[in-house]
Amino acid sequence: MPYIGTQPNDVKKNIGVYTPSEILQLTKEGSWGGSLELIEEQTVSSAVASVDFTSIKGSKYDVHKIQIDDMLFSDASGNEYLSCQLYESGTLETASVYQYAQQYGTSSGSSGEQKSTATAAPAISIQAGNTTNFLTNGYIYFYNLNNSSKYSFSTFHITQMATGGFGASYGFGGFSLPQASLVDGIRIRSGNTANITQANIKLYGVKQ
Repeated sequence: MPYIGTQPNDVKKNIGVYTPSEILQLTKEGSWGGSLELIEEQTVSSAVASVDFTSIKGSKYDVHKIQIDDMLFSDASGNEYLSCQLYESGTLETASVYQYAQQYGTSSGSSGEQKSTATAAPAISIQAGNTTNFLTNGYIYFYNLNNSSKYSFSTFHITQMATGGFGASYGFGGFSLPQASLVDGIRIRSGNTANITQANIKLYGVKQ
């Protein structure tokens, strides 16, 4: 491959011009900025309280992505929602120290926002029930997890069939853990007490 530059496998140091075929090859190799490396995939087929990722390759990546496909909760009341907590040096942070904000809109025409400056379970979706096909899908990006001198924070975008007459809905926003710490694990769970009864969840590292 006729790379132009002195470091063909390091896009940041290469000052040349890349052809489309070279970009595709670098992406395939995982050397192009923004490329994703699948770190771990977990499939839920029976009820579990949460899904943990405790080997996140934090020393290699300072940006991570979690992809959530077809998640369903056990609670039929419609009071459940997708949430997340973080491990700090192996210890799960469960105190009401997280901050979050999200906006949402629904096919029924309603819209709004949810927010908190002190919660143990930041909301990453609106109400989700256990009716067949009332599924939650989306992604969460995480930043600075392995940096003990910075806060960890995230952005997310979720689509779902929501309960309470909302119909199809979307949500987007972010949450933070506003305390400088080394985060080395991620927990995906419901915001209340329901189990996750099905899901496919992938953790990626994002090439910088």
